[in-house]
Amino acid sequence: MKITLITVGKIKENFYRDAIAEYSKRLSRYCKLNIVEVADEKTIENSSDTEINLIKEKEAERILKHVPDNAYVITLEILGKQLDSVELSKKINSLGITGESHIIFIIGGSLGLHESVSKRSDFKLSFSKMTFPHQLMRVILLEQIYRSYRIINNEPYHK
Repeated sequence: MKITLITVGKIKENFYRDAIAEYSKRLSRYCKLNIVEVADEKTIENSSDTEINLIKEKEAERILKHVPDNAYVITLEILGKQLDSVELSKKINSLGITGESHIIFIIGGSLGLHESVSKRSDFKLSFSKMTFPHQLMRVILLEQIYRSYRIINNEPYHK
C-alpha cells in the first residue's frame, strides 16, 4: 500500500520533525510513505471572504497537482466523520482488500480546504471538533496510521 500525506506549509519546529521522522521510520515496515508539502499562502489578518477563498483556491491548485485520478483521497475536515482507531484501521484495511493501492491524506492550510479539494475527497475524516496546529496534526495523523497498521497486523498497541 502506498500512503501519501499532502500538507500545506512547512514544519518549523524540530520536535515535530523528529516525531514525523520517527513515525515515518516505523511505517516503512507496513507501507510506502510519501509526504508532500505544498507552499502555503500568506494570510492577512482580517481578510475578506473573497481574499480567504482566493488563498484557499491557490493552495488547492498546489494540492490537486499531486492527486492522481486513481488514488483514494481522505481529507481531514472538522465536519468529516469521526472514527476511533479501530474503525480507521478497518477503513485502511478494507481499502487494501478492495484493491485500492494508493491512499492520499490531505491536511489543508490554516484557513482549511477549498471546496475543490473537498469535492475530490472520497472520505472526509475528522479527528475532533477542536482545532489543532497543522504541524501537530501531521504527527497525530502519522501516529494513527501507524496504530492502524499495528491493529491490522494483530500487533500490540496501547488502547
